[in-house]
Amino acid sequence: MLIDAGEPVSPAASSRGEDVALDLLAAQHSGGPCLESYGSGRAVPPVSIGVAHAAARWPEFTERALRHGIVATFAVPVRRRDTLLGALNVFVPTVPDKASDSGRSEVLVAQALADAAALGLQNRRAYTQCRSLAGQLQEALSSRVRIEQAKGMLAERWQVGTDEAFIALRGHARRHRIPLDRVARSVIEGAVDDTKLRPSPQACTGLGE
Repeated sequence: MLIDAGEPVSPAASSRGEDVALDLLAAQHSGGPCLESYGSGRAVPPVSIGVAHAAARWPEFTERALRHGIVATFAVPVRRRDTLLGALNVFVPTVPDKASDSGRSEVLVAQALADAAALGLQNRRAYTQCRSLAGQLQEALSSRVRIEQAKGMLAERWQVGTDEAFIALRGHARRHRIPLDRVARSVIEGAVDDTKLRPSPQACTGLGE
C-alpha cells in the first residue's frame, strides 16, 4: 500500500493470489495491519487471524481474511530514510511451523524487500520530478526563443528596433488576452496580419503627446 502526499491511497499486490491480496488491502479502510504499520512507522508482528483479539482489533479485515483462508498476517513499513512511503502487508495462507522463531525471520525478509522497494520508489519519484522540471525549463526556453524570433521578424519588416517590436507583440497579447508565446508563434507561422499588431500612427502620436 503506497501513500503519496495529496494523492489517493494506492493498493498494489504481487503474488499468485493478486485478487485476494487486493481485496484484503481494500478491507482495511477501517483498520488492519497495513494501516497500523503505516500509522506507527513500525512493523506489525505476525498475528493469527483465528484468535479472538484479531476480530476485535480489525473486525472487517479479519472476516474477509478468514473467508479467503488466510491464517496469519503481518506488515512492515516502506520507508526511505525519514520518509514513510507506505507499508508492505504479508498474508499467510498456511499454518506457520511451530518450531519457527515466531515469524521473526519472515518479518526481517519482508522488511528487506520493503527497503528495496522504497529505494526504487524514491529513485523513480526523483527521476519523474527531474523530467518534469526539465520539460518545464525546455518549454520556457522554447517560448523565449519564439518571442525573440518574432521580435526580430517584425523589427526587420517594419524597420524598427526590437524593443518597439516587442511592445507591439505584448500589446496585442494584452488586448486580446492571449499568451505572448501564442502571438509570437502566430507571427512566425504567418497566421496573423502584421498590421493588426503594429499600433496606428495616430495611437503612437497620441502616446507621445
